Amino acid sequence: MRMMPNIFLSLSYGLFLCAGGPAQAADLVFAQIASESSPASKANAQGLTLGIHTYFDAINAKGGVNGNQLKLEVHDDSLQAPKMVELTSQLIANPAVVGLLGFLNTAGLNTLAKENTFGKNSIALIAPHQGDKNIVGAENVFPLRSGFADEIDALLKEAKGWNKDTLAIVNMNIAFGPTLAELAQKRATDMGLKVVARAVLDASPDGQATSISAAVKSVAAAHPKAILVLAAGAPASGFIKAVRAVPEGLTQIYGLSVLLHAELVSATGVEKARGIVLSQATPYPFTSSKAIITEYQSAMKTYAPKAALSFSSLEGFMGAKIAAEAVRRSGANPSREKILAALNTMSEYNLGGLSVHYSAQSRKGWGGVDLTIINSSGNLQK
Repeated sequence: MRMMPNIFLSLSYGLFLCAGGPAQAADLVFAQIASESSPASKANAQGLTLGIHTYFDAINAKGGVNGNQLKLEVHDDSLQAPKMVELTSQLIANPAVVGLLGFLNTAGLNTLAKENTFGKNSIALIAPHQGDKNIVGAENVFPLRSGFADEIDALLKEAKGWNKDTLAIVNMNIAFGPTLAELAQKRATDMGLKVVARAVLDASPDGQATSISAAVKSVAAAHPKAILVLAAGAPASGFIKAVRAVPEGLTQIYGLSVLLHAELVSATGVEKARGIVLSQATPYPFTSSKAIITEYQSAMKTYAPKAALSFSSLEGFMGAKIAAEAVRRSGANPSREKILAALNTMSEYNLGGLSVHYSAQSRKGWGGVDLTIINSSGNLQK
C-alpha cells in the first residue's frame, strides 16, 4: 500500500486507506489529527482512534450509512501546533475529506479556533478531545465531551461537600493550565472556598524539576485541605509524587480528566495515587449504565477484543456515532456541505442515554461530569 508522508494509519484496527488519493465512490472519509508519537498524548490518541475505528467497523459491517462505507484517515502532528495547522490545511484542500473528527492538541486547536479555520472553510470538526470554551465554541466545532469549566465546578463542589474549604491550585504553564487556574480561583471564591496557595509547574524538561520542588514547598507551607491539580503528563505526576512525600501532601488531591489514571499510577505508584479524585468529561465506560455504553462494550468485544475499555475509546466511539448520524441525515449523496448542514440542524441527538445539542446558534456536548477515584488496586471506580 502506498503511504503518504506524515500519515500514520492504525492498520492493526483493520481499516486500510491510501491517504491523499480520492476516495472510492462508496467511501466517505473522515480525518483525525491525534499524535501517537508524543508521550504526552499517545494514550488518548490511541484510544480515540480505536473507538472511531470500532464504531465505523460495526456500522460498515451492517452495510454502512445510506450505502456508504465510513473510513478514517489518521495524521500525527507530534503534538506540535504548527504541524496541526499545516495538516488541517492539507485536509481542507482534499475534497475527499468530508469532515474532521477527534482532533487532539490544545495549542493547535487554539490556533485553528482563533483563525476561524473551520468556519471560513465550511467544514465540521466533530468531537475534538477538548474542553476549552474558546475552542469548542468556535464556528463549526461540534463538541461531545463536557467543558473544563464543568469539570472544575464538579471537583470544587465535591471538595466543598467534604468540608475541604482551603485549597491549593497547582497548574502547568502551558495549554489549558494558566486559563483554568484563573477560572478555578474565581469559581472557588464564588463557592466560599479559600485558595491558600497557587503554584505553577514548568512543562519544559529543563525547568520541570525546579518548578515541582518550588510548588511542593508552596503547598506544604499553606497546609491546604485539598489540592487541585490542573496539569497532565509528566508535570502532574512529578508534582503528585513529590508532594505525597511530605506530610502536608497527604491530603485530598483532585484532578481533571486529562490526568490519566493509568499513567499516574505507573509514574507515582499505587500508594501515592490512591484516593485521588478525577473528573471525567465522558461517561464511565466500564459498566453498562446507559444504552450507548452497552453498544460500545459489545462493539469492542467484537471488533477490538484484545483492547481494554477506556474513556478515550468510548469518546472516539461516540464521536464516530455523531459523524455517522450526520451522514445519515445528509441523504443519498453526502458531501462536506450536507454533513455540516445536518449537524447544524441536528437539534437534540440521543446517542443512547445521553444527548448532544447542535444548532447553528448553539453547539453543546453531553454536559455531564462523572467523578471517579483511584482505589487501592490502582483502578478507577465511581
